[in-house]
Amino acid sequence: MSNAKKGVGASNTCLCIFVTALYGWVKSVQKKAFSYQVVLISGMDNIVLITGATSGIGEACAKKFAAAGYPLIITGRRSERLLHLKTVLENNYKVNILPLVFDVQDRTAVEKLLGNLPDEWRNISILINNAGLAAGRDSFDEADMNDWETMLNTNVHGLLYVSKAIVPYMIAKKKGHIINMGSIAGREVYEKGNVYCASKFAVDAISKAMRIDLLKHQIKVTNINPGAVETEFSLVRFKGDADKAASTYTGITPLSGDDIADTIFYCAQLPAHVCINDLVITCTQQAGTYYFHKNS
Repeated sequence: MSNAKKGVGASNTCLCIFVTALYGWVKSVQKKAFSYQVVLISGMDNIVLITGATSGIGEACAKKFAAAGYPLIITGRRSERLLHLKTVLENNYKVNILPLVFDVQDRTAVEKLLGNLPDEWRNISILINNAGLAAGRDSFDEADMNDWETMLNTNVHGLLYVSKAIVPYMIAKKKGHIINMGSIAGREVYEKGNVYCASKFAVDAISKAMRIDLLKHQIKVTNINPGAVETEFSLVRFKGDADKAASTYTGITPLSGDDIADTIFYCAQLPAHVCINDLVITCTQQAGTYYFHKNS
């Protein structure tokens, strides 16, 4: 074999050895980085509390954060669904889950359960105030007062009860992130939206007030304002009328619970010095409470 060919062969051999060594080093670094991330998140120092976790956006958030290794406190009114979700999250993601069954409208229950959490469950870093609903869609003169009270008690009072119970834990940590579930209905009133819109306007104002008042405690506040999201929302609003609920999304591809969970997760992962205060998100075919471009 010529000296030239021997030189080429030797060079190729050296290159293969170098590439193999480099690949091994990269894999070892990735493994260490991954291990560090798991240790960082899988402890009990960064707990996420999600209200209304038994369906829709709340359930999607629970799965999203559990997949990233966060321990979760999940709350909801429907005990069977909540316990099923606990089992699914523990089995699929190997994370610690604390399920708490209560209605956010019940101030006594909220204060009792959230105000007296076990010591190991007090390191709450993220609160997702997701519990909320619309009840009925009637004109002001025809609406049911019970529907109005349910919406105000859930969407406004419930958010306040839960937040007031959790903020002291965040103040003790000198950090935290409260993520409130608003709506584009809190930006623009629409026909027969009356008190539902009012409740979401209140969430917008409360979120802004929280951001200002909690600034000194280094607590972030983000108000998420979705447009049409296909969950149980419309089914609840129309009191079980599946056809009427489905018609809400006819001709469009609405957002999903996963879309909103992805957005919330992104907001929660930003560096400590970055806070998204307010975010409006709609599907491509929606530009406001009234403006839709529907497929024929």
